[in-house]
Amino acid sequence: MAITAQEKLHLKKIVKELKAQRAAHTEFVSVYIPAGYEISKIINHLAEEQGTASNIKSAITRKNVQTALEKMIQHLRNFKRTPEKGLAVFAGNIAATEGKQDFRTWSIEPPILLNTRIYRCDKTFVIDILEDMLVEHNAYGLVVFDLRDATLALLKGKTIIPLKKTHSEVPGKHKTGGQSAARFARLREEASKEHFKKVAEYMKEQFLPLGNNLKGIIIGGPGITVNDFMNYDYLTGELKRKVLGTKDLSYTDEFGLQELVDKSDDLLSEEEIAHEKKIMNAFFTQFRENDKKVTYGEKETLRALEMNAVAVLLLSESMSDEMIFQLEEKAEAGGAIVKIISVETREGVQLRELGGIAAILRFEIA
Repeated sequence: MAITAQEKLHLKKIVKELKAQRAAHTEFVSVYIPAGYEISKIINHLAEEQGTASNIKSAITRKNVQTALEKMIQHLRNFKRTPEKGLAVFAGNIAATEGKQDFRTWSIEPPILLNTRIYRCDKTFVIDILEDMLVEHNAYGLVVFDLRDATLALLKGKTIIPLKKTHSEVPGKHKTGGQSAARFARLREEASKEHFKKVAEYMKEQFLPLGNNLKGIIIGGPGITVNDFMNYDYLTGELKRKVLGTKDLSYTDEFGLQELVDKSDDLLSEEEIAHEKKIMNAFFTQFRENDKKVTYGEKETLRALEMNAVAVLLLSESMSDEMIFQLEEKAEAGGAIVKIISVETREGVQLRELGGIAAILRFEIA
């Protein structure tokens, strides 16, 4: 399952904070506990490392490492078991001046299953694993085509990335002079088959190298053409198994790709793009039916938050991280649901143009 916007935001916040820390010596402790691993074993390991740290020559570094380990052990004892997806924990003296003390401990339950076990003591915290989680690896393959053209693309998160275009040699519907109807029909059928073979070959070339990161393929185009393509063995078994469904479309270019995504909410139900469109459409529907039960713009929406009237707070990711954190904290204190909306969909752009902040209300406010 893809990382939600909220999970991504919190992960970005902690990564940014950890990345900003620097130690004068090798004394920052980073620990990654994989899913299913016994937390008691990690605590025992850290206790052993405390003993080993007594061999560090520098008294200041020795004290900082041992105290960081002790802080981490105390923190881990608050967990009865390792969280479902694993746990990443960081501890160290972050005081800017050597000799001063400001020990901090961070922990995060990762949004993606953690399979790596790490213990490291260094001048910086180990955050590359968390940073990698912020990269959208999973993708859907998109294919739109008719008898003349085809376009292949990837859907990563909410972004459509065009990959390949091809044009067929299928003649038009009307035969030229001197050709018999039978011969023309045969030529058209042969050219169609060649076009379909080429589309299937490009799908194999573009999609299969993605391996397990390819979550599925969605195919769109005129219904008859798509059925002809799917009913014959143009696709290999591996590609066929990846096809989630087909959609009847009017276009086969970039417009067709957008139309395919717009029509595939049922197939993309686990993707953020579908969730974002659904909540934004709920906002616009409520706005049309009763505009007293929605707000938009910073002033009016903040007023609604103060009145505890907000059911769902909509925030554009174009806002600063700091502003989003503040508003999210205020909203959650009042029991509101917070949705972070990208600017990579039409609905997201509309929210940005409304000031980047809007809300669906629990009750009407004057």
